[in-house]
Amino acid sequence: MSTDLLEQFLNYLAIEKGLRPKSLEAYRRDLQDWLDFAAERERAVTSGSIDSVLSLFLVHMHDRGLSPRSMARKSSALKGFYKFLQREGHIEGDPTALLERPKIGRPLPKVMSQQEIEQILQQPDLSTAFGLRDRAILEILYATGIRESELIDLKLGNLNAAAEFLTVIGKGGRERIVPVGLYAIEAVNEYIIKGRPQLCKDITERTLFLNPYGKAMSRMGLWKIIRKYALQAGINRDVSPHVFRHSCATHMLEGGASIMAVQEMLGHVDVSTTQIYTHLTSKDLQNIHRKAHPRGK
Repeated sequence: MSTDLLEQFLNYLAIEKGLRPKSLEAYRRDLQDWLDFAAERERAVTSGSIDSVLSLFLVHMHDRGLSPRSMARKSSALKGFYKFLQREGHIEGDPTALLERPKIGRPLPKVMSQQEIEQILQQPDLSTAFGLRDRAILEILYATGIRESELIDLKLGNLNAAAEFLTVIGKGGRERIVPVGLYAIEAVNEYIIKGRPQLCKDITERTLFLNPYGKAMSRMGLWKIIRKYALQAGINRDVSPHVFRHSCATHMLEGGASIMAVQEMLGHVDVSTTQIYTHLTSKDLQNIHRKAHPRGK
């Protein structure tokens, strides 16, 4: 994206909107940060996935320690800039249309790096039933980005290993199909064959991931599992199921998935966005997941 376009936008703000020098300088800083970030990812931008790079930019700014108020300002600057470019005929569509303005007072969770995820995944002892279960849990959380409640409620019948997807019941009882990479499929299959029979006390129990009493685990039990392996991996900050969810989404975007596909996969239900991407089929999402997710194979 040319800096000439930035100058045109700033001139428009000065002349048409009457912005003062201090406001113009704030716009310049915010948009120059974006232009520098996009220049480092030129291939992704030119290949048509600019919406994903825009989302990654806001995540990057958050991880640099920007406040929600500063994040909201940058988001507003980006939206104004691209609306101007569209109106002037420099671009056909507005790539910020699906970009959500960060909510002030509600910061995003931290994102783990792919290396940190790998370190955590290597911690469970696969010689025990609990280790097999925990490795399968971690792989599913990272592969799919499902919510903690959705993982706890999974039944044996929710996994279609042959077709590589999960059927998940989300908020409000809404059902969705979520692609699962082969790493997670293999981990779950190994747990079902070798680990789950040792934990199951009742042959009629259909819950996938069982606690020591052969029942569905609690939310606190799941959090303890994740924190345990994060600490073993040398990660001292808080790590929760939602951090896995947010990391999955971020790494998918980094891999080239569109934000629409990620929203569909995560089961976001905001009407203003879901109407746009509900046409995606489970096969579309499966192909995107396989190509974009670090452990999708």
